[in-house]
Amino acid sequence: MNYIKKLSPVIVTLLLWFVPVPEGLSVNAMHYLAIFLGVVVALITEPVPAAITGLIGVAAAGALQLVPGANGVITTKSSISWALSGFGNSTVWLIFIAFMFALGYERTGLGKRIALLLMRALGKRTLGLGYAVALADLMLAPFIPSNTARSGGTIFPIVSNIPPMYGSSAEDQPRKIGAYLMWTCLATTTVTSSLFFTGLAPNLLAMSIVKSSVNVDISWIEWFKAVAPVGILLFLATPALAYFLYPPTQKSSPQAPAWAAGELKKMGPLSRREITMGLLALGALIMWIFGGKIMHGTMVAMIAMILMVLLGVVSWDDVLSNKQAWSVLVWFATLVTLAGGLSKVGFLEWFTEACTGLIQGYSIHTIIIALLVLFFFSHYFFASVTAHVTAMLPLLLTTAAAVPGLDMRLMSMLLCGTLGIMGIITPYGTGPSPIYFGSGYVGRNAFWILGGIFGLVYFGAYLLIAVPWMTSIF
Repeated sequence: MNYIKKLSPVIVTLLLWFVPVPEGLSVNAMHYLAIFLGVVVALITEPVPAAITGLIGVAAAGALQLVPGANGVITTKSSISWALSGFGNSTVWLIFIAFMFALGYERTGLGKRIALLLMRALGKRTLGLGYAVALADLMLAPFIPSNTARSGGTIFPIVSNIPPMYGSSAEDQPRKIGAYLMWTCLATTTVTSSLFFTGLAPNLLAMSIVKSSVNVDISWIEWFKAVAPVGILLFLATPALAYFLYPPTQKSSPQAPAWAAGELKKMGPLSRREITMGLLALGALIMWIFGGKIMHGTMVAMIAMILMVLLGVVSWDDVLSNKQAWSVLVWFATLVTLAGGLSKVGFLEWFTEACTGLIQGYSIHTIIIALLVLFFFSHYFFASVTAHVTAMLPLLLTTAAAVPGLDMRLMSMLLCGTLGIMGIITPYGTGPSPIYFGSGYVGRNAFWILGGIFGLVYFGAYLLIAVPWMTSIF
C-alpha cells in the first residue's frame, strides 16, 4: 500500500499521458496536464518534499518543451525562461520575506512580548485567542490590498509566537493550540479578502477586467454592500467553525493571563533590538497601507529585510539557515510557474469553453450557478488568485455576456466576490497559504481536507446568501 502511495503521482501522470486527447485540445496541452496533475497528487501524498516535487514538474515540462514562448514558438531558450519565471514573481518573494519578519520577531523577543500581551488580555480561552487574531486581520483588511503582507507579513510573525508558550509546536503537540490558531488566521484572511474591495489585490485587477470587458463599474461601497451579508456571517463564524471542525486539545487555560503577566515582568522594558524590529514592522505596515503608489509592497518588504540585517535584528547567517523559508520559496515559485503553464498551453481556454458549452439553453439562474461553480472550483488549477483572474475571468465574462437577459453587473459582482474565499481550498491557493502550510502546524492531509470542507462551507453560504441578496440589489 505504501508503494502505491509513493508511485501514485507517476501512475496518474502515465495514465493521463496515454489517454486519447480530447477534441480541441493539443497533444502538448494533454501531456502538460498529465504532469501538472501528477504534481498535485505528489503534493497530497508527498513521496518527496513539496519543493522538489515542484522542481520535478517544472524540469519535466521544460525538458520536454511543452510550453510555448511569448510568440507561440517553443525553443530551448523559451523553455528555460518559462521554467524560471516563478522565481521572478513578487508574491513568491513577499512570502519568503514574511518568514524573515517572523524570524525577526522571534530573535528580538518582540513577537513573544506581543503574544504575551494577547495572552494576558484574552488567554483564558483558546476560542478567545481565535477571535483576537481574526479581529486583527479584519482591522487591517480594508487598508492592505495584499493579504500576503497583511496576514503573512504582519499577523503570522506575531501569532507564531503564541503556541510555544502553551507547549505547542509543529513537532510536539501541534493540535494543542497551534494548529487551530494557524488555520483560523488563514481562513479569516480569505474571508476578509472577499469582504473588502481593497482586501485583496486581485479584486482591483478583476474590476479593471470587468470594466474593459463588459463596461461595468462597481465602487468600494457597492462591493462591501454586496458581500457584507455573507462576508460578515462567515467572518463571525470562522473561528468557531475551526474550533468545531479542527478543535484544539487545550480549550482553556485559566492561569494563562496571570502567567503571561509574570513573564512580561521578567522580560522588563523593550530592548533596542525590539524597538528596531517594531519600527521596521510599523514602517512596512504604513507603506503597505498608504504607499502603494510610491513603492510596490514586495519592495517595501525587501528593504525592511535588508535593514533588519544591517541593523543587527537578524544576521545574514540567520537568513541563509532558514531552511523552511527557502523551501517554501522554491515550492511556491515552481507552482506559480506550473499553474501559469496551463494557460500558455491552451488548456484553460479549452476547459472553460467545454464547460460553458454544456450550460447553453438552461435558465439564467442555472447558468449563474454553473459559472460560479466553474470559477470557484477551477481554482484548484491555480497557485495565484491573480493568475486565476487573468486567465478565467475574461472568458467567463464573455460567455455570460452572450446569455440573453443576464445582468452583467450582477454576474460580475458575483464572480469577483468569490476571489478571496476560493483561496482556502488548497495549500497554494492564495499568498498566505504557503506560509501557514510551511509552519508545519497543520499536516498535509489535514490541510487538504480542511481546505475542501471550508471551501464547500464558504461556497455553499455564498450561493445561499450572496446570490439571492445580490440579485435583489443589482
